[in-house]
Amino acid sequence: MKKFLGIVAMTLVGAASYAQTGPKIEFKAENNTIDYGTVVKGVDSGVRTFEFTNTGDEPLVITAARSSCGCTVPAPPKEPIMPGKSDKIEVRYNMNPGPISKTITVESNATNVPGGSVALYIKGKVVES
Repeated sequence: MKKFLGIVAMTLVGAASYAQTGPKIEFKAENNTIDYGTVVKGVDSGVRTFEFTNTGDEPLVITAARSSCGCTVPAPPKEPIMPGKSDKIEVRYNMNPGPISKTITVESNATNVPGGSVALYIKGKVVES
């Protein structure tokens, strides 16, 4: 009987350790990508928004948001996002003519992504008017 109870206890402890708790980040954009399409320099502002929700059970903290180049500037929220709440990361592209293919790396305390890091992508094409 002691052995049986010991096995049951170990199983419950093991199962509990696999349950992910903590903050979780879920972005609304399909494949974490925003497609600018073809946009005209001087007409389009170059600003897009990645919306996300904390689907976890603890506050989500965005610790950094970096772009793959200086032509793209992300602006993450500064305050923690409470469980069940949504927020956004605004991204401004400088609208240089040519193709857009940039990556924004978001670092957080999210437990549902490896190391709390998520890659966001923007793509499209900027043309002159």
